[in-house]
Amino acid sequence: MSVTAQPRVRPTATPLPMRPGQRRARILANTMRWLFVIPAAIFVAVFFGYPIVKNIVMSFQDYGTRTFFTGEAPWVGISNYVQVFSSSLFTTSLINTGLFTVGSIVMQFAIGLGLALFFKRNFPLSGFLRGLLLLPWLIPLIASSAIWKWLLDQGSGALNQGLALFGIPAVPWLVDPNLALVAVIGVNIWLGIPFNTTILYSGLQAVPEELYEAASLDGATGWKAFRHITWPSIRSVVSVVIVLGVVYTLKVVDLILGLTGGGPANSTQTLATNAYHQSFVNFEFGVGAAVSNVLIVVSFVFAMVYLAITRKAVDE
Repeated sequence: MSVTAQPRVRPTATPLPMRPGQRRARILANTMRWLFVIPAAIFVAVFFGYPIVKNIVMSFQDYGTRTFFTGEAPWVGISNYVQVFSSSLFTTSLINTGLFTVGSIVMQFAIGLGLALFFKRNFPLSGFLRGLLLLPWLIPLIASSAIWKWLLDQGSGALNQGLALFGIPAVPWLVDPNLALVAVIGVNIWLGIPFNTTILYSGLQAVPEELYEAASLDGATGWKAFRHITWPSIRSVVSVVIVLGVVYTLKVVDLILGLTGGGPANSTQTLATNAYHQSFVNFEFGVGAAVSNVLIVVSFVFAMVYLAITRKAVDE
């Protein structure tokens, strides 16, 4: 006859009743927590939530200059979106936005990473040169566009004056539809290099030197060290730089308006400038709101990607 062992059941601890003082302290702590959250929630709702909701509602209304006098904005459903998506200008703006964003981000990142690796060597005057690199960041965008508009002017621009010394004829940088977008992308690259260099340089500073010293003993130097140590170490920083750069580039308006105004022949028209023209040049605020909402959706997707990347970096 065999006897099976019965599992031993451990007695569960009975929670002690909460004293009146502890209960009041917990209620007070929860109340204080909500009191700190409520102002931030009100701020976000008023200054971020309301404009977005108002923009969405406006995109379904016939909102024009007459609305300012009569206060009437008839509901038109999706007709504003139909007008936007059926317009050839929207297709042009969408393509230009893609070219402008991809061209700017790729070159800003490549040059910014090269400069960050260059300044990591800590040579004399490297701090001073890094400070000079931040100058484009300090200049207002509209002032930068005015300066570059003069530099790229076909008749009296400094760039064409320099090319004339080598016998090269004047180049219509901002008035040729085939060159205007390239010129605008070039100026935006110049503006974005300080941001990329600064963030990537900070990421490089966090890579331990001991890894390079240990790798050098195994013969991993130069490109091998970059591939197996530097790049994996700054991968999360690279992701953040690219995603933030895309969000910033998508909403560039003042630079393009200052250089070309979206022309010539809409060759530099992007979604952001298209929304501006619909709202503040054609005074069709409903149509402009519809274009803006398309841009908001695209930016929102990249913002979610940014949050996912930063959350993953924190977990790691």
